[in-house]
Amino acid sequence: MPTQLEQALAFLNRHPEVQYVDLLISDMNGIVRGKRIDPVALSKVYEKGIALPASIFALNIQGTTVEETGLGLEIGEADRICMPVTDTLSMEPWQKRPTAQLLMTMFELDRETPFFADPRVVLQRVLERFSDLGLQPVTAFELEFYLIDQENISGRPQPPKSPISGKRPASVQVYSIDDLDEYADFLADVLDSAHEQNIPADALVAESAPGQFEVNLHHVDDPMKSCDHAILLKRVIKSVAYDHEMDTTFMAKPYAGQSGSGMHLHISLLDNNGQNIFAGDPEQPNDQLRWAIGGLMEIMNSSMALLCPNINSYRRFSPEFYVPSAATWGVDNRTTALRIPGGDPEALRIEHRVAGADANPYLLMAAILAGVHYGITNQIEPPPMIEGNAHEQQEPNLVNNLRDALRSLEESPVLKDYLGEDFLKIFVACKEHEINEFEHTISDLEYLWYLHTV
Repeated sequence: MPTQLEQALAFLNRHPEVQYVDLLISDMNGIVRGKRIDPVALSKVYEKGIALPASIFALNIQGTTVEETGLGLEIGEADRICMPVTDTLSMEPWQKRPTAQLLMTMFELDRETPFFADPRVVLQRVLERFSDLGLQPVTAFELEFYLIDQENISGRPQPPKSPISGKRPASVQVYSIDDLDEYADFLADVLDSAHEQNIPADALVAESAPGQFEVNLHHVDDPMKSCDHAILLKRVIKSVAYDHEMDTTFMAKPYAGQSGSGMHLHISLLDNNGQNIFAGDPEQPNDQLRWAIGGLMEIMNSSMALLCPNINSYRRFSPEFYVPSAATWGVDNRTTALRIPGGDPEALRIEHRVAGADANPYLLMAAILAGVHYGITNQIEPPPMIEGNAHEQQEPNLVNNLRDALRSLEESPVLKDYLGEDFLKIFVACKEHEINEFEHTISDLEYLWYLHTV
């Protein structure tokens, strides 16, 4: 079996045209950062890694270091070492100059100890617990996004003009094939670019608002790889859109009167024999499925800051847009937070429907799998399932703002145990910094309401 370095050199031999290699690492917000190198330096990257400051995981959404994390000036903006992630070297099809990309993950200076604040490392902590049980999570993301015009009005988004009709979409046409036809070249290029990077994107549908689409990722039996796919797919979508003179947003709620963008996660568990332990009758779920639901229900409020990590995230919650506002579950019921899809009993799974498209996939995955593991190992029974419209039967009970979500996260002994207390302190510090800056900003609405009236 060739080593990773040998595989990388073989890749360069197959692609002698490569002029640059982008070394990518996902920060706390799921924003891809890194370095661009000459391909002749790639061997050194595989042998010794690259140095990046630990403060890359102390950046707020604006890319500014949050000093309260202790990862900035307090440690002299010190470096750690980033090493390549196995089997992630691929071409970037959208680049005019031939460019490859490689995912990285951070270690301490010894190159052996994973750096605790790297979201990949946080997820790996949780995955090790499933290995101890002899269980393998199988996961898949559904990711929604909006196409928007590159020329926005006063900084506000608007749908782009159709490349075919020249018109801006103005009406809701869920699952419309005509909408797919209007942007067919863009959507085809997204799927082609994804497949060229071995990202298993297998469906694109028009969603619930003008210019909104959903892309489905095929399930894989490696949750870390599933998150890699989601991070890289977002980069593909943004980059291909630029090539088509459009822009995109994964903002949870870009338009006040339209549907927000979610990131649903599908989960099942395989035992050592490759059998799905959730398999059976969804109307009468077996112990493992029932306990997994119970665990997810119990920590749902505590994990909200990871599922919905931004101030804007909470504007997405509204019954008319199929976004749950309470911890509920049901069979083939899209009004519940946890949906057990019908169909093949052997493929029974949980669909978690709470997170927004602005979530960091690694942290979202870590929080949800923590709930599944916690529920199974503690045999937590869920409340009765909901039949019919959950919004009419259950009062909202999920936290509805980021500050309360962060308090709930800080107070959760379960998530401290699974994700690490040191990591949670850094995450909370970054997000509290954003809240404080937001709350000290005077909005246009305040001027409209108060400037000439009080």
